[in-house]
Amino acid sequence: MERRVGRLLPLLAVHTVVEYCRLPWKPPVTAGLLAANTLIYLRPSFLHHILPPIREVWFNPYLILKHKELKRFFLSAFYHVGESHLVYNMMSLLWKGIQLETSMGSAEFASMVAALLTMSQGITLLIAKSLLLFFDYEKPFYSEYAVGFSGVLFAMKVVLNSQSENYAYVHGLVVPARYAAWAELILIQMFCTWVSFLGHLGGILAGLLYLKLKGSYSGPDPLTSIIRNFAGILSWPLKLMRSLFRPRRQRISGRGTVGASQGGRTVSGVWRCQACTFDNSVWLSVCEMCGTSRGGSGFSSRQLQHQDGDDLTLAEIRRRRIERFG
Repeated sequence: MERRVGRLLPLLAVHTVVEYCRLPWKPPVTAGLLAANTLIYLRPSFLHHILPPIREVWFNPYLILKHKELKRFFLSAFYHVGESHLVYNMMSLLWKGIQLETSMGSAEFASMVAALLTMSQGITLLIAKSLLLFFDYEKPFYSEYAVGFSGVLFAMKVVLNSQSENYAYVHGLVVPARYAAWAELILIQMFCTWVSFLGHLGGILAGLLYLKLKGSYSGPDPLTSIIRNFAGILSWPLKLMRSLFRPRRQRISGRGTVGASQGGRTVSGVWRCQACTFDNSVWLSVCEMCGTSRGGSGFSSRQLQHQDGDDLTLAEIRRRRIERFG
C-alpha cells in the first residue's frame, strides 16, 4: 500500500536540500541512505513487487533464529512505522552522515555503515538469545518486533564522538560528547518505553566494537577496497560516454595551438616549433611563443622582415602580439 506524504516529509526534503546546497562536496552515500529509507517508507507502486511488506521484515529474534529469516536481519533497519519515526531518524542520519562521510570519504563511510548495520543487528540478536538461555527471560526482548535505522545511528554517534573532548546537548542535558549515546539511550527509554532498548544498546556496543577493531587493525580495510573498486567499475561506462561525447578542445593562442606532435611539420599553413610545440604561421621564421628559429633551436634569428619592409626586432613582434590579443 502506497503511503501518503504528510507534513513532515516536505520539511525533511527542504532541510536536506538546504544542507546539501551549502556543502562544497555533496556526500553521495548519505544521500543514498536518505533516499532508500524514504522510498521504502513511501512504497511507491513501482516498488510493490520488489519490497516486502513490513510484517515480513520486523526484527524478531525468535523468527530469525528459528526460521533463518535473514531478510528480517538486514531489511528491518530500513523500515519505519510512521512518518515521525522516519523523519526523526533521517534528520539524525543527515547530520551524522555529512560529518562522517566528509571526514572519512564515501568508500570508507559505506564500509563503516555496512559493518555497523551487521554488528548492531548481530549484537542485538546475541543479547536477546543470551537473556533467554541464561535467565529464561523471553519477553519482551526475545519475541519483540522492531524496525528502524536507530541502531545504526547510535553506533554512528559513538564513532562520531569517540575522540571529542567537547560537550553535547542530549534532550536538554549537557553531557560529555563521548557519553552522549549512553545518555540518549537512558533518556529515550525513560520517556519512550515502547522503543527497542536492545536495538539501541546493540548499536552502541557495535560502535564501540567497530572502534576497537579499527584501532587494533592497521592494514587496509578489505570491505572499503571492494566498495571502492565496485564504484570504479560502475562509473567506468559513464566516464567512457563522457570521453566519447565531450568536445575536444585545444589550447589556442595567436594563429596556432600548442600540441605534442612532431616539431617542424607544416600543417594547413602552419609550422610547429621544436622547442615549445607552438603552431606558427608559415610566414614567420621564428616561433612567436619562445623565439626559437624555425629550422633549429635558440634565438638564432633576432630580426624579422615586416611586410612593408621595416625591420622588426623580436621584442617588437612580441609587443605587437600583446597589443593584438589585448
